[in-house]
Amino acid sequence: MSSVSSSSPDLGSLKDELLSFIAAAPSLSALDDVRVSALGKKGRITDMMKTLGSLPPEERKAFGASLNVLKNDIAAALDARLKVLNAAALDARLINERIDVTLSPRPERAGRVHPTHQTIDEIISIFAGMGFSVAKGPDIESEYYNFEALNIPSSHPARDMQATFFLPSSGEHKTVLRTQTSPVQIRTMLKEKPPIRIIAPGRTYRCDYDQTHTPMFHLVEGLVIDEATHMGHLKGCVMDFLRAFFGIDDLPVRFRPSYFPFTEPSAEVDIGCSRKGGELKLGNFGDWLEVLGCGMVHPNVLRNCNIDPEKYQGFAFGMGIERLAMLKYGIPDLRTFFDADLRWLRHYGFLPLDIPNPALKG
Repeated sequence: MSSVSSSSPDLGSLKDELLSFIAAAPSLSALDDVRVSALGKKGRITDMMKTLGSLPPEERKAFGASLNVLKNDIAAALDARLKVLNAAALDARLINERIDVTLSPRPERAGRVHPTHQTIDEIISIFAGMGFSVAKGPDIESEYYNFEALNIPSSHPARDMQATFFLPSSGEHKTVLRTQTSPVQIRTMLKEKPPIRIIAPGRTYRCDYDQTHTPMFHLVEGLVIDEATHMGHLKGCVMDFLRAFFGIDDLPVRFRPSYFPFTEPSAEVDIGCSRKGGELKLGNFGDWLEVLGCGMVHPNVLRNCNIDPEKYQGFAFGMGIERLAMLKYGIPDLRTFFDADLRWLRHYGFLPLDIPNPALKG
């Protein structure tokens, strides 16, 4: 450390005093008090620097140089003491905050996978085994993709604002919250050439709210387009999926003629069940329960997507994801899926590594 000029005894005494205070500072706060008293706005060295302007030029030069030396020496001493105190504080924390790693961890509640996401994962896994890929699209769609391209005429009830959430117009077509994931099928057929084999899971929106309907829910739709697919392939695909999903190898499945604008012929699909005693059981019990709709893709839909219906054909199907979860896991009310109730989730949810479907193991 540099020393103050012997011609400035007052500065030498001040230096010794301040250094003794710095060395004796027992804590960081005490050291900061010393710093403020020496180098702060009203500190002793700072006050002496303010007097330089009143001194003659020669004295001012010599005294100013001595003050700068003193200031630098005190600052260096403060820094050195600060390092020592910081190290001591760290050592104290390491001793006082020591953790015994041999103790058992605190018990914590494990999170749960929501039944909707669990069901989506199961559906994707089963169809992936059949060679399907997953396709996605926007939740906000133009009226063209949601209706017109799907052969849904302007007089169809789905065009009513009481059934569909219409948004402000965007360009040529009105904008809606998609009522199904079928627009993903349209976008895929416009973008890709056959053969096509996709499923499209995602959120959909309709103006409904009761025990079995909510304004937002999840659907999964499937699409197969090639030169050889026929109704028999559709039936086999749907039957294999339902039996794998519900884990019932001999689950009865039947197809009833129905109508959808975008498929022809069309069918509703039922599975065997029992409702005796007010309890729903799936299996070969003589009763039936509707679970999905399907059919062969309408030629008009193929034409709208620039696919020649004389060369290509295919099938499509759609089903509610929450509905499948309700049937499989005994959840009585669709609205509870969206209540954000942790008690409900702890009861119906799944641990991250759960594999409740035997068909997905191995």
